[in-house]
Amino acid sequence: MSKRPWPFLLGGLLVALLLAGVVSNYASPHPDGLDSSLLKGCTVNADDEITGGSCPAQQAGKHELGDSPLADYGVRGVTNGFLSTGLSGVIGVLLTFALGGGLFWLARRRGPSGDNPTGRAGGDSTRLAAEDAAGTR
Repeated sequence: MSKRPWPFLLGGLLVALLLAGVVSNYASPHPDGLDSSLLKGCTVNADDEITGGSCPAQQAGKHELGDSPLADYGVRGVTNGFLSTGLSGVIGVLLTFALGGGLFWLARRRGPSGDNPTGRAGGDSTRLAAEDAAGTR
């Protein structure tokens, strides 16, 4: 396996950005499984607004984060629906990548302090042990 994961990481990031920025606009506009199960027992119109019956969705209140900049799969203030959805997906991917990368960076293995100038696990002690085994030291 390659010691440099950058091509793999950048390729994965590019695919995720493409899916979130473009393909997400072609997802189904119909309610997902959770929304559909909450609408059981109610009748809805073409805009998925409740017009009658009795269902758990009628008790739903306004969400406390409903006014956030990325609420409802879009970016507040962007009037073009295609651009708003794609931009919110790209922002989500970049935030997730940055958060995950930061956590991996914090959790990465580090050798004992002082004898590992390369920052790699094992550092000089691994090299010295290999030299001793080979008889080159």
